[in-house]
Amino acid sequence: MADWGPIFVSYVLFVLLTPGLLFQLPGRSRRVEFGNFQTSGASIVIHSLLYFGFICVFLLALKVHLYLEGLMAADWGPVVISVVLFVLLSPGLLFQLPGRGKVVAFGSMQTSGLSILVHTIIFFGLITIFLLAVGVHIYSG
Repeated sequence: MADWGPIFVSYVLFVLLTPGLLFQLPGRSRRVEFGNFQTSGASIVIHSLLYFGFICVFLLALKVHLYLEGLMAADWGPVVISVVLFVLLSPGLLFQLPGRGKVVAFGSMQTSGLSILVHTIIFFGLITIFLLAVGVHIYSG
């Protein structure tokens, strides 16, 4: 039976913590800016740390699952995969799809609503492949 809990939590956190969509910490001209569709290296680092903290809380501490299963060792696979994908797919860091005036812009540190939507769809596809189809697991304890 597939556990959709890690995918759902990872997906929601990706959307909520994408720098520039709801907020950017630190902002370009203030400590926090809201809905500016901008990003920076520092923002991606801070948002990635926030993502890591929240994903650990939901998947390891609260053990969010969409089915009931017996107690088992902590599975770090969903945490590691989702944090790596969050960083790599943050719009504007490595690439922005679609870019402003281009199909793909590389290292632009810009984003847009459409770019966030496209990156979110890519994130969902990849997290689903890694966690359900491939079944990446890293157990501790």
